[in-house]
Amino acid sequence: MSSNFQLPRTLKRNSHLSGCRTVRVVMLGQGAVGKTAISVRFITKRFIGEYDPTLETIYRHVSLVDGECVQFEVLDTAGQEEDAMLIEEKIKWAEGFVIVYSVTDRCSFDEVVRLRFLINHVHAGLKRAHADTSPPVVVVANKKDLQYDRMVTEEEGGGVARALNCPFFEISARDSYEETVAVFTALYHELANNGTLSAFRRKVSSKLMDKMPRIPSTATMGLSTRSFSLSSVKDF
Repeated sequence: MSSNFQLPRTLKRNSHLSGCRTVRVVMLGQGAVGKTAISVRFITKRFIGEYDPTLETIYRHVSLVDGECVQFEVLDTAGQEEDAMLIEEKIKWAEGFVIVYSVTDRCSFDEVVRLRFLINHVHAGLKRAHADTSPPVVVVANKKDLQYDRMVTEEEGGGVARALNCPFFEISARDSYEETVAVFTALYHELANNGTLSAFRRKVSSKLMDKMPRIPSTATMGLSTRSFSLSSVKDF
């Protein structure tokens, strides 16, 4: 999906954030599809290819989108099989969703439809102002740089996304920061355009989410494990 948008400008770490609108996002998809790589690329502009796949983290990143201060809270899920109640609690916590699959893994592509219907099912049980509004979801096909390993065509991905009424992006988190930012910009536009931002102002309280580590966009990440240093990275 092509999108004409202005790249959001990251605010400096000491900026005044009291006027920022907070948007909660959950990354969903099978393991090893690039959910963490996309999240970290978005918040730091850097690509890191190796992570501990068992850890889950909430990343915080503040940008100007369409002139508005937005703080993204991005929950990076492990993508492994887990208790149904745990995944439902994460879905209840969020306002918008990014479903990721790898173009090199057809099983991860087949998971997209199930995750979309799971999101709709969980949110249908929540009493909110816009109960008839489906939560915004963006479908992302990652690893388009691995053309020789491709198993899912762009046409297939776009067709499923259209059937689910979701924006679709085929990207390479490795090769392009701009493509990664376009995903989150589109999700914010979906939230703003359908009135979901106002509908979701009453945040869902969650003990599980409260215990989740929160990492600001000024943190660096070590390879293979998620280790952080707040003092060694410039604000962009």
